[in-house]
Amino acid sequence: MVKKAVIPAAGFGTRMLPASKTVPKEMLTLVDRPAVSYVVEEAIASGIEDILIITSRGKAAMEEYFVPHFELEAKLAASKKFDELKKLKELTELGNIHFIYQKEQKGLGHAIRCAKAFTGDDPFAVILADDIVYNEGAPATRQLIDAYEKLHGVILGVQYIDDKNISKYGVIKPETIGDGLFRVTDMAEKPKVEDKMSNFAALGHYILTPEIYDAIDETTPGVGGEIQLTDAIRKLIAKGLVYAVDFEGKRYDAGNRLGYMKASVEFALRNEEIGEDFKAYLKELAQGL
Repeated sequence: MVKKAVIPAAGFGTRMLPASKTVPKEMLTLVDRPAVSYVVEEAIASGIEDILIITSRGKAAMEEYFVPHFELEAKLAASKKFDELKKLKELTELGNIHFIYQKEQKGLGHAIRCAKAFTGDDPFAVILADDIVYNEGAPATRQLIDAYEKLHGVILGVQYIDDKNISKYGVIKPETIGDGLFRVTDMAEKPKVEDKMSNFAALGHYILTPEIYDAIDETTPGVGGEIQLTDAIRKLIAKGLVYAVDFEGKRYDAGNRLGYMKASVEFALRNEEIGEDFKAYLKELAQGL
C-alpha cells in the first residue's frame, strides 16, 4: 500500500522571480490557498497518510502554514468568525506533515534522495509542489496508486504534450499494455522535437519504489551538476520496472507565470463564493479586449 508522499519544494523558483525572492513560489496563492496546499490536499484525498515536504532556507512560511495558529484561532472564535475558524482547523488537520531541508539544490534526484529515511522500504508517491491537477473524479495520485497496486513497479504520471512544448519535459517511449497504461521502454529528459520518443511526458506525479535510491546513488551529475530523476528512472527501465499512466485531469504548471495565471483564473471560476461574480467580471472585461 502507498501511504507516504514526498513533495519536493526546495528549489529557488527562478521562473517566478522577483516574487519568489521573498515568497516561496509554492506559497503563491490560487484564490485563497497557496499552491502547495492543493498538492497536499490531493495527496490526502488519494489515501496518503504521511507527507514529507522537502524544503530549503527561506521557506519557513510553508511550515508555518501547516501548523496551528492558536492566537488567530482564539481571535476568530471571539469574533464569532466560525467559517474562517473552520477553514483554519481543517488545514492543520489534513494529515501528518513532516519537513526536511535539502541543504544544496542539486536536482530532483538529489531531493528525492533526502527522503530515504522517511520512506524506508515502502513505495511512495512524489508530487511536485507546483504541479496541480484538477479532477472531479479520482485525484491524479490515486490513479497512479491504483496502477501500482496492479503492477508493483515505478509508475509515472503522463499526459499528451504537443510538439511546441514537448522539449520542456521528460518524455517516455511507451508500449501500450492497457487502456491509458504503458510499459516504459526508454525515457529522455527534454529532448528536441526531432528526437522525441513520443508525445507522452512525465508531469510531476510519480509512484517510486525503494529501488530508486540505489539508482540515484549510481547516477552521475548532469548539466549544472544536478542529479536528474529521469536518469535514475532510466536505470530501472532497463530492469523492466517502470510503467506509466495517462492520468485524467487538467494539469497546471503553477511554477511559471502563464501557468500560474491560468490556474488562478480557472480555480477562481470554480470557487463557490466568488465564481459567478468573477465570471461576470471576465465577460465584461473581455468585451474591451
